[in-house]
Amino acid sequence: MSKGHEHGAGASSRRLTWALVLTGTFLVAEVVGAVVFKSLALLSDAAHMLTDVAALAIALAAIKIGERPADDLRTFGYRRFEILAAAFNAVLLFLVAGYVLYEGVLRLLNPEPVGSFGMLVVASLGLVVNLISMRLLASGAAKSLNMKGAYLEVWADMLGSVGVIGGAVLIMLMGWTWVDPVVAIGIGLWVLPRTWVLLRNTTHILLEGVPKGLSLPAVRATIAGVPGVAEVHDLHLWGTGSDDVNGSVHVSLMEGQVFETVRLSVLEQMKAVHGIDHATVQIEEGGAKDARGTGDAAKGHR
Repeated sequence: MSKGHEHGAGASSRRLTWALVLTGTFLVAEVVGAVVFKSLALLSDAAHMLTDVAALAIALAAIKIGERPADDLRTFGYRRFEILAAAFNAVLLFLVAGYVLYEGVLRLLNPEPVGSFGMLVVASLGLVVNLISMRLLASGAAKSLNMKGAYLEVWADMLGSVGVIGGAVLIMLMGWTWVDPVVAIGIGLWVLPRTWVLLRNTTHILLEGVPKGLSLPAVRATIAGVPGVAEVHDLHLWGTGSDDVNGSVHVSLMEGQVFETVRLSVLEQMKAVHGIDHATVQIEEGGAKDARGTGDAAKGHR
């Protein structure tokens, strides 16, 4: 593992720890406020806050586990645990959103009085906590699906806090208690499509799909265009995490080519054109020459 990656993981770990402390501390206050002021919207926000705590804790654990080096049992290391954590967070968000939608419909059918002022105060404090946590997590969200999952949790909760604040103001001014479950339902509906995108992306990586931004035909064309390459077979591209790319390919050479020269050229083009810096190129036996220019070619790996 490179020093740069370790530095990035350490920074992400510290940001996650601070966000976890802030969110976990406020969670208790929000749950108490939801019960005291009988606000479903506040309870909905507290439920999201609970998933925030779980998501941040899981994301933090995933980074710690992902830092472990490869060993005889896990030859690719433990970085895929971060993807598993992101997938778990997505499933957790689905469950919470479903619960909130269910409770919201019940509350619409059976309205209850709401302590709007207390609801406003608690939601405002929650908004401040969410904004701080989002600031802590923003830089890592674009680089890691694990961090993105945690960031989306906090982002959804931030919007929930905004919705609860707006609902509390309307209830105070207009007496519309039905606004409370409507806000809760709105939060649930907003979260679902974004959660689906996160789950789809993590599933794609777990199924070893082609990493985002790469095209299998384009990579194949690049390899086929390397001087000396006759045919390209069994090309595979995958990632163990959200920010790495691995590749493997079988290459047949034209008659009389020096296999090591062509193999290195293929590797260089895969890296220069497509950013694939961890690849295995296997030269199929045939009319190619070995590095000394004589005999049949052996298999070449990297």
